Amino acid sequence: MSIKDDIPAIFYEKLSPRGLEAIAKTKEFVDTYCSPADEIYFQQVRTDDRRWKETPPITEHLKKKAKELGLWNMFLSKHYAEGAGYTNLEYGLMAQYLGRSHIAPEATNTNAPDTGNMEILAKYGNDYHKQRYLQPLLDGKIRSAFLMTEKGTSSSNALNISCSAKLNQNGNYVINGVKWFASGAGDPRCKVWLTMCKTGDDDANPYFNHSLLVLDVDKALASGQARVVRPLHVFGYDDAPHGHCEIEFNNYEVSKEEMANVILGQVGQGFAIIQSRLGPGRIHHCMRMIGVGEFALMRVAQRANHRIIFGKPMAKRESFLNAYAQAKIDIQKCRLFVLNAAHHIDIAGAKAAQADIAMAKIETPRTILRILDWGIQMFGAEGVSQDTELSRMYALGRTLRIADGPDEAHLGQLARKESKKFPYVDEYFKRFEENKAKLAKL
Repeated sequence: MSIKDDIPAIFYEKLSPRGLEAIAKTKEFVDTYCSPADEIYFQQVRTDDRRWKETPPITEHLKKKAKELGLWNMFLSKHYAEGAGYTNLEYGLMAQYLGRSHIAPEATNTNAPDTGNMEILAKYGNDYHKQRYLQPLLDGKIRSAFLMTEKGTSSSNALNISCSAKLNQNGNYVINGVKWFASGAGDPRCKVWLTMCKTGDDDANPYFNHSLLVLDVDKALASGQARVVRPLHVFGYDDAPHGHCEIEFNNYEVSKEEMANVILGQVGQGFAIIQSRLGPGRIHHCMRMIGVGEFALMRVAQRANHRIIFGKPMAKRESFLNAYAQAKIDIQKCRLFVLNAAHHIDIAGAKAAQADIAMAKIETPRTILRILDWGIQMFGAEGVSQDTELSRMYALGRTLRIADGPDEAHLGQLARKESKKFPYVDEYFKRFEENKAKLAKL
């Protein structure tokens, strides 16, 4: 099947020849190397205590192949000198293939949370940050984690973040608090935590009370004042060696001499930085979810070809074909949402594309979840087992309705934005009635 079949016509002419070539190469790489390697990856994950100390060797083999093909760091748009030079739209079309495979994002160094972390280090980092952390991340030599979510706190509103970094009498910052669901923090290669902390108490200016700290993982753990408490499970998966971890800070002290290289940007700039990080990151998740949905449909079609119901393959039954066609429509709807948001970011920036990002983030995970649920039903008990990819994909998809802001937060934000247009509706219908009256006199 040609990649043209996966590119909506309205966007095709907006793609560069180089972008089209990379999209085609990504599809071939995923289909030939990554998807077939997923099962090998999970077989290589250790089942003993070493599962948090070793990573499956198949990953490094695929990373080497991806580099040879030039499929590396495609997510970092052409606005960054460190990036591969593609637009968000072009990367979006690559990511829909990457989403078909569990291992493909890491194989191409486009895996969350590293993508978002690399983007803000590229945008806000100083020379030290870029040399110590950004370049090794871009090279795929280390991993990172983003520490924002907190236990018992409505963390979807960053103003509620309470993990504190307070100045003591020596002028050093002392960090106290508990973070959890820090994805990637279990990986033995994780060397940097980007940590959202409350550094101010100005009620009149709440958006300037938080700062983003760049913490050296090895140093923090060696102090004994920071510790990884446990990996948290997501629908029973601990996702070793990646992990989603609970991390505790107990009077972890950062000296004033270190502060220039620990604070990202400026003190009090944390809220603004994470907003710029989460915009493209939300779209990256949605791009991959398109691939999840497409892969699920291929699995379901394969099942339907061989599942005989009263002497007739399911693939020949009208009820199945109608449901399958509706699923294709729903995926295309989400693809248009996502690619439109990506293109809007390219031409106007993430802030201008906020409404489009929200619509894509709300609709894509819940739509793909419905398709996955239907796919599981088509497989029966096998669908919830480890013998298909669907149950793991479902767990990921369900998590995305919470990650990077829950549906309710995005719906509320979108509703508030749209409700500001309500006064113009009165003016529209006032003119409507006036024009109707004029026409009636003709």
